[in-house]
Amino acid sequence: MLRPSVLPQQIEYLMSRAPSWLKPAVDFGPLAVFLLAYETPGLLAATAALMLATAVALVLSWIYTRKLPVVPVVTAVIVGIFGGLTLWLHDDTFIKLKPTIIYGLFATLLLGGLATGRLLLKSVMGEALPLDDLGWRRLSIRFALFFIVMALANEVVRRVVTTDLWVLWKVPGSIVLTFLFMLAQTPLIQRHKLPEEKPGE
Repeated sequence: MLRPSVLPQQIEYLMSRAPSWLKPAVDFGPLAVFLLAYETPGLLAATAALMLATAVALVLSWIYTRKLPVVPVVTAVIVGIFGGLTLWLHDDTFIKLKPTIIYGLFATLLLGGLATGRLLLKSVMGEALPLDDLGWRRLSIRFALFFIVMALANEVVRRVVTTDLWVLWKVPGSIVLTFLFMLAQTPLIQRHKLPEEKPGE
């Protein structure tokens, strides 16, 4: 039988062990909910579902890790603002602008960080990708350019195609493009990957 003083430590230990499904759920769950909701009631209902799913994803992240990832938090704020405007004004322009704003913001943050000597991408992804600083600078530039291209692409798509096609561009189109972009960075990552530390070093 556990002593009362041990229980909080056991609970904290269990909650700090994030399950393997948590990160994919936080990253892609809200988009999946958005797509499913759009297929039935329409864009306004899908927007409301996206806002709710984004909030739930953050709550789950906090419950299991006791911290909130920077990117999902920024995304949640923008979803809340532009999703709220979409529902309030019944104008889908605002939710269609959300990807442009997010991509533009991320590109600005990365380039601003590089200009001031800060590797913001390293602070977000450093635990998963052990790279040298030159690698992080090059990867940051590539990510910034990718985000700029994606922002411009979203502006073109939302202006020239129907809402149905824009939704397909958002999910799964932008996800597939992001995956392909990340895959294309494999050679750079391999060149700048730090050697693994041997046990005892």
